[in-house]
Amino acid sequence: MTSLLFNIAEAREKISYQSLALGLLCALIAIILLFAEYFTAPLISLRIAEDRQALLEQVLPSELYDNQPLEESLKIHDVAFSEDAVEIFIARKHSKLSAFVFEINTQGYGGLMSLLIAMDVQGKIIGLRTLKHKETPGLADKIELSKSDWILSFNGESLKKTSKELWAVKKDGGKFDQFTGATITPRAIVRRVYQSLVFYQRQQGELLSKDIKSRQDQGKGISKGMSEHGHQQVEQDLALSQEQTL
Repeated sequence: MTSLLFNIAEAREKISYQSLALGLLCALIAIILLFAEYFTAPLISLRIAEDRQALLEQVLPSELYDNQPLEESLKIHDVAFSEDAVEIFIARKHSKLSAFVFEINTQGYGGLMSLLIAMDVQGKIIGLRTLKHKETPGLADKIELSKSDWILSFNGESLKKTSKELWAVKKDGGKFDQFTGATITPRAIVRRVYQSLVFYQRQQGELLSKDIKSRQDQGKGISKGMSEHGHQQVEQDLALSQEQTL
């Protein structure tokens, strides 16, 4: 017994023993993490989906769609608007395009801010909400609906309704209020919302064309008659949208 303990104590002093022990410990931790991920991943995915749906419902009234917008999306590359591709979620009512929802980012006083914007096919804002920010509490956090209704002032806005010169805070000659002592943040949001409307106007044709192709691809698995009907419906949407935009 004494000899065995002596051998173990002697082995512990060797690099090979310590390396083996460390390797076994790492393997054990990796196995534990894999099991944890396996059992918690579905629950985490469910919670993420619930959070995204809740955010969507804040900017997009349920009466405007009967599909699952979060399951229908297209990506648009526009380096003038964003270095990364913009993922745009599509809302439909009775198979007809009704709205688009996408995330926009901008730099506020406290750091990067993320917002969710919804607009109808004609480019009119339906809803805007702040997703996350690092603004100073009590000063620039009035961009949250729970602190102020300032964010609602964008509802119904569009490039048609408001001229380019008025897309600014009142301090800069525009029509939008700024916060006392915190002009940088509302100024950044107004500018980014305006850029979002310009982005949509610039990419409207490509967006709707992509939607046509996407629906055609989806129609390959169903009857020819249904696919043609869907195509005709989307083409009607495109024609109507372009007519109302002009």
